[in-house]
Amino acid sequence: MVALLDVKNFQAAYGSTKVLFGIDFAVQESGISTILGANGAGKTTALRAVCGMLNTAGSVTFDGGRIDDMATEEIVRKGIAHVPEGRGTFASLSVEDNLTLGAYIRKDRDQVTSDFERVYDYFPVLRERRLQQAGTLSGGEQQMLAIARALMLKPRLMLLDEPSFGLAPLVVQDLFGILRQVNKNEGVSMLLVEQEANLALDLADQAYLLETGKVVISGAADDIKGDDSVRQAYLGY
Repeated sequence: MVALLDVKNFQAAYGSTKVLFGIDFAVQESGISTILGANGAGKTTALRAVCGMLNTAGSVTFDGGRIDDMATEEIVRKGIAHVPEGRGTFASLSVEDNLTLGAYIRKDRDQVTSDFERVYDYFPVLRERRLQQAGTLSGGEQQMLAIARALMLKPRLMLLDEPSFGLAPLVVQDLFGILRQVNKNEGVSMLLVEQEANLALDLADQAYLLETGKVVISGAADDIKGDDSVRQAYLGY
């Protein structure tokens, strides 16, 4: 399979503090990869670094071209949408205004209106609340809005940081089901950082386990999920 995102010998730092130490990972075209590990392993840093938010070394190739020297806005224009931990919705704006902001760089303005309906079909509760202030939504609804806003970009790759964080199990189940539909129906590739390893491994086809900024195990998600020694040593379940 062809890698849409291919990251080689990737290093990242916050100022003088190095966090990632020469890691490799990839996301296949229309595939889902997950980065797993304990708190502080460097998972969130990996997503931020791909987006050009940190000082990095190594190579990041997207759709055959290098993006590691690009500004964050340029990377977004390439079709990479980032859904950060904590959702990052604009609390004082309505649901629909948040979605409009998700499409702000698009030039096909005539298609944006129809894409509201496309996104609302995935998240019917957002259609019901489209005029409601985003800050008054439940935690689960705000997470849905964050993902929906990213979809308004019409991305080829979504970077998802802890989408299950702080949500009730039934909400998480619904959310991951929608992510699976988006991947299947639209071929959107995904790079998922997630503390709930079993959920991530069920969704993903490829997995990377980080420990203190280094990849210690990588392989097919099904293989890692089925390896009792790996699960007990690194995933805690």
